[in-house]
Amino acid sequence: MVKRATIIAVLVLSLISSCYGQVTVGYYNNKCGTKDVESIIRGVVQARFSYEAAIVAFLLRLQFHDCLGDKQCDASLLLAGPGSEQTAVPNFTVKGYDLIDAIKAALEQECPGVVSCSDIIAAATRDAVVLVCETISCT
Repeated sequence: MVKRATIIAVLVLSLISSCYGQVTVGYYNNKCGTKDVESIIRGVVQARFSYEAAIVAFLLRLQFHDCLGDKQCDASLLLAGPGSEQTAVPNFTVKGYDLIDAIKAALEQECPGVVSCSDIIAAATRDAVVLVCETISCT
């Protein structure tokens, strides 16, 4: 079971790297004054993971569905409303939107208008997978 989860995590994370963006660890350093964007994201993810470990699976699936269709990770899955990607049958049971909204709210309070939604999804998913690996020793 653990190996299966690790394999799925690696496959989904490979999707993240194949997206067109060039975001790397530290990309947002010095783009938000003294605020550390990555630690804000990590903090919100960590808080949620502490009481709902399944958030890792939710984020992996959200990332997968956001990047799969057009091979671009564009956060279009976050758009709600009739006829949106969120309401499409394959995406109907995707979860984790509330966590992304919480991260966006935290970032907008500390660093308004700087971090893209697709970067939030990618960083949150990465941080969630790291938390699982720290918990179960993926190495």
